[in-house]
Amino acid sequence: MLEAVASSRAAAQPRTLHPARREALAGLAFISPWLLGFVIFTAGPMLASLYFSFFRTDFLSTWEFVGIQWWQALLRDALVSKALLNTAYYAFVMVPLSTTLALLIAVLLNQNIRGQGVWRTIYYLPSVVAGAAVAILFKWLYQPDIGLLNAILDRVFGITGPRWIFSQEWAMPSVILMALWGAGGAMLIFLAGLRGIPTALYEAAKIDGAGPLRSFFAITLPMLTPTILFNVVLNIIASWQVFTQVLIMTQGGPNNATLTMVLHLYNTGFSQFRFGYASAQAWALFLAILIFVMLAIRSASSWVQYER
Repeated sequence: MLEAVASSRAAAQPRTLHPARREALAGLAFISPWLLGFVIFTAGPMLASLYFSFFRTDFLSTWEFVGIQWWQALLRDALVSKALLNTAYYAFVMVPLSTTLALLIAVLLNQNIRGQGVWRTIYYLPSVVAGAAVAILFKWLYQPDIGLLNAILDRVFGITGPRWIFSQEWAMPSVILMALWGAGGAMLIFLAGLRGIPTALYEAAKIDGAGPLRSFFAITLPMLTPTILFNVVLNIIASWQVFTQVLIMTQGGPNNATLTMVLHLYNTGFSQFRFGYASAQAWALFLAILIFVMLAIRSASSWVQYER
């Protein structure tokens, strides 16, 4: 009888979760808004675009299954090849230039100089300005006849400036030059990496007679290689998705000299309403970004030094 009463009381008491399981459920509850946003606005649209890439559709009247026709068309489309080459040119030039510039600025701003906080703010602010506003500003600066850049070249140096974005040869270098305007974001990450280098290493190097240049190459640069890798990966991803600048300043011209992959798939989808083909182009771009990011990560074992 007593055993029956004890068992009934035990059954009536609510079960308590294991602390580890309770902590896991609490963590899932806290990140659930992000998970829902990722599934609805990122993973969901990506899977949907993969599905659309097998159809001829304008989302209104046409839904026709075409299999891998759009994927085969990618190999024959001269504009896709041109856009990929332009985007690769932009990425291969912009990534090392932007990373090097951000590193140099960060090293300079890490010194004990007067107004250090003000200078950091000045260099960081351009990276948070809207891309459209910057593109409009540089479009005026690049005007061959009334632009500020050519006016400075003429009045200060006495030379005639190029036609910048209106020239087939100078259009892409002009876009790359404008992209360096936003090096402040990577600079801030480099500053955080510089703050993480133990000062004892510099003190030991100074005792051994190493100068600033020797300390930079023997201590600063090796210790910053993980941060460099992080910035390089971010820059690769961003550079292959360049869109706003070329859309506003050149619309891909002149003569498709600045036609990038994102601009081309944008025109295919939202100007020609060929959303199936645009989806295939988007996945081709995704694969290109994935390949170059994986190459950067795989190469890290030969040049990235992690603190032990």
